[in-house]
Amino acid sequence: MFYFIVNPCSKGAGKLLGPLISRLKEEGVEFEIVAEEDSGQTRSRVRALTEGGAQKVVAVGGDGTVNDVLCGLYDPARIELGIVPAGTGNDFATAARIPEGLAALDLILHTEAKYTDYIECGDGLRSMNIAGLGIDVDILQRVEAMGHGGEKSKYYRGLLASLKSYRGQKVTVSADGERETTALIAAVCNGTDFGGGIPICPQAKLDDGLLDLVLVDCPKRWKLPYYLIRLMRGTAPKLPIYHHSLVEEAVIRQETGDKVQLDGELVEAKTLSVRVVHGKLRMFRG
Repeated sequence: MFYFIVNPCSKGAGKLLGPLISRLKEEGVEFEIVAEEDSGQTRSRVRALTEGGAQKVVAVGGDGTVNDVLCGLYDPARIELGIVPAGTGNDFATAARIPEGLAALDLILHTEAKYTDYIECGDGLRSMNIAGLGIDVDILQRVEAMGHGGEKSKYYRGLLASLKSYRGQKVTVSADGERETTALIAAVCNGTDFGGGIPICPQAKLDDGLLDLVLVDCPKRWKLPYYLIRLMRGTAPKLPIYHHSLVEEAVIRQETGDKVQLDGELVEAKTLSVRVVHGKLRMFRG
């Protein structure tokens, strides 16, 4: 029995739902569609289903939907997780080599699930892709405050606004030692991309039992557009302000901020404390 967790607010999921159901019926698959608009309700519903014995769960939506499903799982070690990318941002699907739309069903229905790492973030929170803080949080806060426009247009408007005013975030990072810096970005990565296709950590692997700790020092403001362009082009590891290490756990403390992002979702927290979970969750992926 497959349980498809659908975000009905996602235009992509709404358009895909009819063809998805038709395809599942053609394949003779036993399934149930679960549609919840509220993030908290999604997590509660997934928790109830998986505590009750559900083992095959599929997130239909973007990175936010995947995060809600992951956070809702009662015991990830008992789950085979599928993703049908259908959101504004499908960054984790990029790292997992999961095609968009109905093509994702071929992985789910006709391949074996593979062990896939995820990030434990404390207080019942998890991250499938990237957890962090810095200019990405500043952008997301601006997007959250906007009342109109599509998600992508709001994101780029938020990016332009952040370019004009962002001064960096003073952080202390503890992971095999301690380091202080004023960060443009401080992130712990399981996946490779964030922000709708920015390859912040192209070297990340989903099943190596390690997290990629990425610190990008905040440059002078007049250099910020140049460095962001380099980040968007995937040449971040070559930058002198880019620092990378492999860790099993890390703690990032910010001096003034009170929010972090988990897979593009804002969470109130001054400190981000994370660890990798390896060899538990199985996922249908490329």
